[in-house]
Amino acid sequence: MFTDKMILRIPGPTPIPPRVQQAMNAPMIGHRSGQFSKLFAETAERLKPIFGTKQDVYILAGSGTSGLEMAVVNTVNPGEEVAVLVSGAFGERFAKICERYGIIPHRLEVAWGEAVTPEALEAFLSEKPNVRAVFATQCETSTGVLNPIRELAQVVREKTDALFIVDAVSCLGAVPCEMDEWGLDIVVTGSQKAFMLPTGLAFVAVSERAWKVIDNNKPQAFYLDLKAYRKSLADQTTPYTPAVSLVFGLAEVCAMIEEEGLDAIFKRHELMRDMTRAAMSALNIPLMTEDQYGSPTVTSLDPKGAFDAEELRKVLRTKHNIIIAGGQQHLKGKIFRIGHMGYCEPLDVIQVISAIEMSLRQIGVEIELGAGVKAAQEVLINHV
Repeated sequence: MFTDKMILRIPGPTPIPPRVQQAMNAPMIGHRSGQFSKLFAETAERLKPIFGTKQDVYILAGSGTSGLEMAVVNTVNPGEEVAVLVSGAFGERFAKICERYGIIPHRLEVAWGEAVTPEALEAFLSEKPNVRAVFATQCETSTGVLNPIRELAQVVREKTDALFIVDAVSCLGAVPCEMDEWGLDIVVTGSQKAFMLPTGLAFVAVSERAWKVIDNNKPQAFYLDLKAYRKSLADQTTPYTPAVSLVFGLAEVCAMIEEEGLDAIFKRHELMRDMTRAAMSALNIPLMTEDQYGSPTVTSLDPKGAFDAEELRKVLRTKHNIIIAGGQQHLKGKIFRIGHMGYCEPLDVIQVISAIEMSLRQIGVEIELGAGVKAAQEVLINHV
């Protein structure tokens, strides 16, 4: 095997297209130059359709978590109450960020693998009349659940005056997001998922409604002060040193997205989800989520003790150069997760399913070779 040919099939970071890698290799330019300002402003403008918004999208040097923290610290003051929808590890991250800033989070928790329903949210909010914001995760990476953000936003809009703030880190660019139409107040994502870039950029879009709240709040952050980013973007720059090479790459990613078209991208990801789910069902490996809530970007599987998920991952890595993800927190060592987003297409899914079948046999699991591949192929053929 080629030891430098590792195939990433995890829910981030994802593979980087060669043309994007090449764009990032361009010679460095001054981050306060007119050349960079033009590129930066044009690229920020090109992000708007991906968010489904006419509002500005702010680009900061930092991981997706920096964007989540930015969304918290600019909108809610210490001592105020918020609702946090927790369907896995990343919903809980929102709650922990709130607690760090002295904000009181009321957790609406569902079992890992389940989605938060509009009915559950409506009942929860009826008992929490003082919440200033509702924080939700669109794709819960730890479980492969795609929460029904549009319907949840409708509940928040109709039943409260709270802001609705969404972590879309592991799905934006691969699934529909209509920020303006759905009534989302802040949407956050990161560069290393469907945006096909290395880790290092966060993107944050803010509604006019959210800006009214932010403008009335006393700033609590320095680097993460959204007002500073708004002021700088008006001047086609950033308040602090930008990640120039990543912005070069981002411009190329925007070109790729525009060439394929968002609708085609969404359909491709739905197809890869359906292929993966059909394959795993054919292999009798239990899916963690119901079909209606299965994410187009990551699929989580729970062997339920039928085999060792970590042993499977090890064989995939050492024998076939394929990396898939394990479980997090209390699911560590119990489940495995297959990422299928960004620079990934249906034949890549066939590859990883075939490798999983061989690896299962290699760890002593009696499965019919080709059963999963056949199921995935049938989904693909019928789609075409």
